[in-house]
Amino acid sequence: MPSAGIAPRRAVQLAALFAMMVAFTAQLIGALLPVIPLFIAASVVNLGLDLVLQHQQPALLALLGRIRFDVTVRQLLRDILMLVGLLHIDGINPLEEQAPLTITLLAFYGTHFVCQAVAVLVRRSRSLPFVTRNIDASALGLADAPPRLLYRQTGRRLLRFSVPTTTGMMITAVTGNVFWGGIGIGVALLLSAGGTLYLSSWLLPGKQVVGEQRALAWLDNWLAAYRPTVGMYFSGGVTSAYQANMWLDTLAGLDGKPIIILRERFMVQKIEATDIPIVCIPKVAHLMRLEHSTLKALLHPANSGKTSQILRIPSIKHAFINHGESDKLSSCNPYAKAYDEVWVAGQAARDRYQLADIGIEDKDVVEVGRPQLTPIRPYEGAPIGRYTTVLYAPTWEGWDGNPGNTSVILAGENLVRALLADPSVRLLYKPHPMTGSVDPRAGAADIRIQAMIAAANARRGGALPGPEAAAELTRRTAELDRLTTADFRKSADELERMRLQGTPEEGHAAAVEAAVTAWEEAYWDAFPEWEHRVITTVRPSIFACFNEADLLISDVSSVVSDYLTSEKPYAVANTSGLAEDDFRAQFPTVRAATILTPDGSGVPALLESVRDPERDVLAAARAELKEHLLGPSDPPSTVRFNEAAVELCARADERRRRMENRLSGIPVQRSQQATTAAGTARPGSGGASDSPAAV
Repeated sequence: MPSAGIAPRRAVQLAALFAMMVAFTAQLIGALLPVIPLFIAASVVNLGLDLVLQHQQPALLALLGRIRFDVTVRQLLRDILMLVGLLHIDGINPLEEQAPLTITLLAFYGTHFVCQAVAVLVRRSRSLPFVTRNIDASALGLADAPPRLLYRQTGRRLLRFSVPTTTGMMITAVTGNVFWGGIGIGVALLLSAGGTLYLSSWLLPGKQVVGEQRALAWLDNWLAAYRPTVGMYFSGGVTSAYQANMWLDTLAGLDGKPIIILRERFMVQKIEATDIPIVCIPKVAHLMRLEHSTLKALLHPANSGKTSQILRIPSIKHAFINHGESDKLSSCNPYAKAYDEVWVAGQAARDRYQLADIGIEDKDVVEVGRPQLTPIRPYEGAPIGRYTTVLYAPTWEGWDGNPGNTSVILAGENLVRALLADPSVRLLYKPHPMTGSVDPRAGAADIRIQAMIAAANARRGGALPGPEAAAELTRRTAELDRLTTADFRKSADELERMRLQGTPEEGHAAAVEAAVTAWEEAYWDAFPEWEHRVITTVRPSIFACFNEADLLISDVSSVVSDYLTSEKPYAVANTSGLAEDDFRAQFPTVRAATILTPDGSGVPALLESVRDPERDVLAAARAELKEHLLGPSDPPSTVRFNEAAVELCARADERRRRMENRLSGIPVQRSQQATTAAGTARPGSGGASDSPAAV
């Protein structure tokens, strides 16, 4: 989070906390003196402030909860102060008139606590040991969730149901007639009791889901019927879903029955539109049930602490496919030794693992190319329009504090300033989504860069697209959202979403792909060709930006490797402190790049080389480096990736046969077919490969 946004947020939180303390103090003073106007105003403001903060500053209220000043304590204190205030108002008899109010108020709190207990029971009854998507789970008895106000929003429920109490009490304070206070508390009591009874109906047999054991038995039966063969395993945080999403199309195109295995419940909704069945299994004990399924191979786009848990299943083969390759050390993690195979794009990554000397044997490295890069269009020559489109896509700062990780801090503003100084440049700025998450300086630089681009746009002008372009983008956005965004009620919980996200409609994936293509075309048409763009949203994708750009400026990252498939000119900012020759030697992915210094002085010459092919002396180097990094174009990467998956599944089958033979007492020996397969080189290992059988 950028530091520029932290200070204002903290100031707002401190102001809100101070206002709440002032309101409580004013309410106390108004009740004891008594000062009726102050008492009424403070009571109303106090409750209103808490209601607003429940929506606007939940983090602040969570902090108050940690010091035992949670919403129940705050509301109880407000109600006690109101009763104290009524005691000091002339004309109200404490025994005959206020005692019934107190008793009724206690009954209200009693129903509130009963409602809390019922909510806990309902939540437990609606928690399955797994979550699914793209699977018909209607047999589990999935029903709609109760209203959020009763089910999960304990604080908001108490505050909203307390509004009649406060209203009635304040009218009593003005009129001296306890009748109004009694009406207010009575309404609150009826709301709380009625809500409790309504919520309790979810504990009846008609609305309850099956128990844990029956649910697990259902999962076993579904796995036996679906018979998955190859899957993707993923575990990560909220911002890491892109690491899995980039592999969805590739996984869907594999032979066999694909499946996605997740570990975090929230991640089920983070996975983008796909027809592949998704199963989230949070507990290790339940995860081990996969050992008895037909699943043969799992592909891992990222390392996580929970990866070691699935690796315990010996019947499944595991391949590390990563979520991008670069020359950074993170692309050669020693954790990769835990997998049966490490799949890489090309020879460069194979060499990188051997040079890293982290224990990865060369025989376990399989070259499969980068099948996701198919949508990237090839280089068509120098730009022919009025503007040269430059994509500046820096990576984030990383975890190790290396100044060479990102150019944003040391070079970003200089590079952008130099690009904006050229009137024939159209800049696309797409920073990494995690920029500023570790180093606040990166976040602050990102904000300044965006401000520079906004100012440059304000100074520019030219022809604008017609209103039909904006209308087309709106229409395409609505269509894409309809296909990719599930329409849930606000009260929907994960079981209701499971029911709504059952078996996808036939042809859904193809419809999404067509809608994405149409949306991207409409997006670029909706903006003038001279306007710089800051792109911080998921759409348009980085690949769509590649296709729009004539030149990429980036850092040492997987963005460079992916962009190379187009063979377009690219540049890398050197903020490592190394001399240029040492920089090229240490990072092979920059071998065919123009190296830019942090001051941005090389930008004008770079732009000239992009516009004049005769000055582009790196074209041949880019073609050579492309094959070195990404492998040959024939056979296509999609074919090589599928072959690798087929071979990995065959290894799993071979192991299962050996284990079955051992258990049955039959001497262990390979069949003629297995022996033949073993003698055939695996994809990317240097030998020929026969046509793969179905997984």
